[in-house]
Amino acid sequence: MNPEGEFLWKSSPSRYIARMSSVTGREVLRPIDPDELLIQAHRDKNPLEVTAQFLASRLIQVTGNEDSVRDAMKKINALGTRMAGKLGQMTGSKAVERGARQVIGVVDREFFFQFREATRLSEREVKARIVRLRDDARAALAARGRNPKLRVLLTGATGFLGQEILAQAASDRRIAEVVSVIRPQTVRDPKTKEVVRVLSPSDRGLLLLSRIGIGGRAARKFRFIDGDIEKPFLGIGEKDLAALEKTVTHVIHCAASVSFDDTYESSFRANVVGAKNALAFSLRLQRAKGSRFILHVAIETSYIHGRKKRSMAQESALVFPKNFYNNFYELTKAMASMETDQHMVVDGLRVVQLLPAIVIGDSRTGNNRGDTKVVNAPVNAFGRAKEALDALKSTPFGESKAAAIASVAMVFPADRSAELNLITVDRVVEGILASLTRPEAIGERVHLATDNRIRTEDIIKVEKEELGVDVRLTDPTLFRNVTLPLITTILRKANEPRLASALEKLGTIFGGYGEWGQPIHSVGNDVRVLGLPLRRPNTLYAFRMLCRHNKLVQEFGKVKDPDEIARRERVWAEALARIEKESGRQAASLEAEEFRRRIGEILDLKSFEPK
Repeated sequence: MNPEGEFLWKSSPSRYIARMSSVTGREVLRPIDPDELLIQAHRDKNPLEVTAQFLASRLIQVTGNEDSVRDAMKKINALGTRMAGKLGQMTGSKAVERGARQVIGVVDREFFFQFREATRLSEREVKARIVRLRDDARAALAARGRNPKLRVLLTGATGFLGQEILAQAASDRRIAEVVSVIRPQTVRDPKTKEVVRVLSPSDRGLLLLSRIGIGGRAARKFRFIDGDIEKPFLGIGEKDLAALEKTVTHVIHCAASVSFDDTYESSFRANVVGAKNALAFSLRLQRAKGSRFILHVAIETSYIHGRKKRSMAQESALVFPKNFYNNFYELTKAMASMETDQHMVVDGLRVVQLLPAIVIGDSRTGNNRGDTKVVNAPVNAFGRAKEALDALKSTPFGESKAAAIASVAMVFPADRSAELNLITVDRVVEGILASLTRPEAIGERVHLATDNRIRTEDIIKVEKEELGVDVRLTDPTLFRNVTLPLITTILRKANEPRLASALEKLGTIFGGYGEWGQPIHSVGNDVRVLGLPLRRPNTLYAFRMLCRHNKLVQEFGKVKDPDEIARRERVWAEALARIEKESGRQAASLEAEEFRRRIGEILDLKSFEPK
């Protein structure tokens, strides 16, 4: 078998998921196409289905009672099933019955999916094994003394989350050393694309620390070594491996692909293969002679629970979602969690699973170290669109053209009732570092999420106040099937292909998260198990600071140089501290107009220097 064929076999969803017959309850031995596991494969297949989803959304807005609307849809579906069944009986033809179901738009699948069990052990034996792992971790931690000096190996240090881990670790007295696994970086001329130089892991690490603001004595805590998460044992050389086996107490694996539009193969390599390699690496450390290893921290996502139509996503449970997954990121992170369970229960690896929700910038400043993904993407897109439209208005006939484009471009596919679970990066990393000395977290899934979710109608309101953009919410079902094809056609004819592509990408990535019936992630283990403060960050305030940061610091993603972003974020943090001292209030609590006045008095926003 060639390498690519071997990868396809190992990456098959059938290794993690079984297709079960709804009639017999037995597994249907047929290969599973990854696309079958996404919601896109099971919706918008029938005009009546599209109409029903649209009407349900409207009824929820009118009545405010999602449960009643969902129950009504189930009853209508059941009535359609009975009608199709009777038609089949009258004609004596199953083909007629199936045809009637398709015409009516009845959802009646002949099969369902379920996750395979990680082990055939009894629940009692699984619990007993976890208790032993916790006891072993406590003993390993106690052996480090009353003030244990921890030595952490980190993957994903160059990412948004990884950089925050480095920043907080710098001032964490428990942590004596952080060894980060990163690849060399090839630097190319932006115009000719010729290779200018190759940065070694050490070179990249020094640049990274400088941008984060870690220097002098504090920088001695950090070391950067060559490696690759997609290779066995993280691609670390034998010499480094031998040294790490004798020193590392913890592994934090947070390297991942967070692109919601990646292919299945790309997502699987980054999220599942990477997780397996990190777990195998930690298991090797744990089993090494004279090992000082305590535990492995696996960073996953609370969205491994998929689409649950507002049913509670429990921290302890992982079941295949009845309403499937939004994208391959969610799906492959669920598979990675299953690999983690396997390594813990079967192989005896001491491991903690932490599941952040949608991570955004710092709760006080909005600083995100240049990240432009996930929630930053639509904020930046709408901000740039407004700037382009404002510029267009100054041209001949520009006013009418700008108005026409705005009417179709300034739309966001989401129900007003849809809620996003946004959590700030500082809270997530507080949880990650807290887990290092919490052996009782082994065997737990901990949602690093919030209990004060933000509705899309609040998002639109804040964007209007802070960015001056007047975005309209549009029904996601109608948007996918009618509005988006029409909008993109109009924009391309108006010579706005980039804006058309941006809206297509926006609809693809966020369409699922804007629909009614979003999952509610249970929280509690972050406080009960990790000991974090009960009061979680104010999501509305955090989103307001995200908008302010992206507009003024990032200039909606146009400022790309990492050194310049780092400089601006330091200036920004100092300016906010001054505003808070002078006003006696948190900057996020200030109304948009007052904040603009105060920040304008402190900073020259063109040079982004203090006045």
